Amino acid sequence: MKDNINKNIAVLSMARNDNFFISKWIDYYGQIFAFNNLFLILDGFDQPSPEKAEKINFIKIPHIKYGRSTGDRNRALIISKFAKTLFHRYDIVIACDIDELLVVDPNVKLTLFEYLQKPIFSSSLSALGLDVGQNRNNEKSINPKKCFLEQRNFAHVSARYTKPIIATRPLTWGSGLHRIKGKNFKIDPNLFLFHLGMVDYEISQKKMGDKALLKDGWKRHFDRRYKLFMLIENSSPIDGDSFFDKARKRQSWFRPFYAINKPGNLKGNPIIKIPSRFKSIF
Repeated sequence: MKDNINKNIAVLSMARNDNFFISKWIDYYGQIFAFNNLFLILDGFDQPSPEKAEKINFIKIPHIKYGRSTGDRNRALIISKFAKTLFHRYDIVIACDIDELLVVDPNVKLTLFEYLQKPIFSSSLSALGLDVGQNRNNEKSINPKKCFLEQRNFAHVSARYTKPIIATRPLTWGSGLHRIKGKNFKIDPNLFLFHLGMVDYEISQKKMGDKALLKDGWKRHFDRRYKLFMLIENSSPIDGDSFFDKARKRQSWFRPFYAINKPGNLKGNPIIKIPSRFKSIF
């Protein structure tokens, strides 16, 4: 790689049975990196082609029915192998779930593309994970035609979503893309990963009621994720800017003994108020 010229950057994801987040994913990353640098793997020939399919690169692969844990591992392996091929044409590959948007702090005054042109000396970069949820006490159902963060004010600062999704060389991601096998992680001071899976209660409820997913072992996952709504509604949110640096340091220093290459959970399930400068980003 040459750090003194524009780096070629690809964005990669994989999806199945999503009729809500794909459009946002395409619009957001396409405007930053150009649509022809987006790669979407659709899990199953039964999957409809996405809107704006002609703008991006997408393939359909055979769907194999797995339980949740095995499916997560298989998906990470497919993404890792596909990303490896992209490095023949790209300097950086961003691999993320379809409901995750990578954001550079607006205070930096650079686009995400411009920010990633800086020299990167690690094999990957992680962004601080912000798990956005709806406060049902005072926030309405999401309007997909408006900026999401104009409609949502709170997020859980979550080690689970502080993920090493920016790769500068071929790597092998672990289950859920939460870690890189055999590698450490580095949390960038200006990057945030907004997880939107629980951005709307009604949409989440429909997914939680999917009998096929429940049969495949998703109930415990849904039960854990559902707690985000209650956390947001019953917490006293803290100012995000006063906590972000602390969160990065704590996640880097205090790691789980069983997976020292993953960031450690924060005590108290901190809920932050999303700073207003992020509101118009997506």
